[in-house]
Amino acid sequence: MNDSKYDGLKLENQLCFPLYACSREVIKQYRPFLEELDLTYTQYITMMVFWEEKKINVKDLGKKLFLDSGTLTPVLKSLETKGYVKRYRSKEDERVLLVEITKAGDNLKEKAVEVPVKMAGCAKLEPGEAMELHRLLTKVLKGFED
Repeated sequence: MNDSKYDGLKLENQLCFPLYACSREVIKQYRPFLEELDLTYTQYITMMVFWEEKKINVKDLGKKLFLDSGTLTPVLKSLETKGYVKRYRSKEDERVLLVEITKAGDNLKEKAVEVPVKMAGCAKLEPGEAMELHRLLTKVLKGFED
């Protein structure tokens, strides 16, 4: 019997599986470093945006992080409870929810600065390989924006 019809169903032939498995493993590697900061991975990447942007509306934040409002809202509430961000309505348009980093959130950046350094060795890639992987993954993500 010819199984070639089912080759597309083999796990080894899936691009999505290594992406999924790598994502889970990378996040697992982050966990001990982020526990020191009392952050989840999603909270950490959200704070990375605030360390760059300082203030952003929730819609744009969701686009940057590829997160919907159902995922983002509890993350922002938790970060607000920790004192790292504050949420408020735009004075120009009440429908727009703005989020701004606080002094405590900005100070957290100093504690987080070592996380990428600690994570650098986890993937066991040469710098050029890491840059190429980043380029390819960014290309894949941009393809979903269309």
